[in-house]
Amino acid sequence: MISVYGYSGFIGSTWMKMNSESIGIEKKENSPHPNSNEIIYLISTTDNYNVFEDSHKDIETNLIKLVDVLDACRKTNKDIIFNFVSSWFVYGLNSSLNTKENDICDPKGFYSITKRAAEQLLISYCETFDMKYRIFRLTNIIGPNDKGISKKKNAIQYMMGLLKNGEELNLYDGGSNIRDYMYVSDACRAIKCCILNAPPNQIINISNNEPHNIGEIIQYSKEKLSSKSKINSIEAPHFHKVVQVKDICLNNEKLLSYGYKPKTNIFESIDLILKEMKGAQ
Repeated sequence: MISVYGYSGFIGSTWMKMNSESIGIEKKENSPHPNSNEIIYLISTTDNYNVFEDSHKDIETNLIKLVDVLDACRKTNKDIIFNFVSSWFVYGLNSSLNTKENDICDPKGFYSITKRAAEQLLISYCETFDMKYRIFRLTNIIGPNDKGISKKKNAIQYMMGLLKNGEELNLYDGGSNIRDYMYVSDACRAIKCCILNAPPNQIINISNNEPHNIGEIIQYSKEKLSSKSKINSIEAPHFHKVVQVKDICLNNEKLLSYGYKPKTNIFESIDLILKEMKGAQ
């Protein structure tokens, strides 16, 4: 059995749907105490913008809640593996187009910093109390049925929505920034693959290693939708410059070594998302 914390979000709900029949799953909702030796922890904020409305939110959600669950796990059963879902944001300004797990992290922004701090707290806690862990650093995850799409989170799909509606949209620096994107079902398969095959006490990038600039993806989506939207190039705002890196792609050699094989490339992913968007009309 696997105890899943944060199962109702975009990635968590997809993971649950894909594995509910093949794996015994415990939904962790009201009690932090697990009933299994394997844990997936997905509780998290999702972007760097909370600081403008609630500067404590990232700290309370990403750090304090995590430690509460770790305490509950230790008191219930120390013989666990704590699979922690993290983010590429932890690499921060040290990002590159071949970002590896052992690269130095230099995160900016409260979300990014607290995710990295959470990783370090987890490692220290597990070393202190002789517990095991895995840390999964996810790239940008996209796919249908993401209810949290906005300018702040999953902006690429937010802009696809503007294209579908024929609305004008603005691309920072002409969309020249490079990212890698991964379809949500591939990400869930990758996580499961690591749980089954990867030894504990390590960090693993979760990525299909497909770098593309944002403008290319938006142009592809526009053509697929036959959209009349006007696309403008604007200078990135100050806050974006402070907290966001220009280019990043996660090296996935370690993930591949555990038997993971990508199924859905970026353009197939976009086609699936656009198909769902058209069906929602």
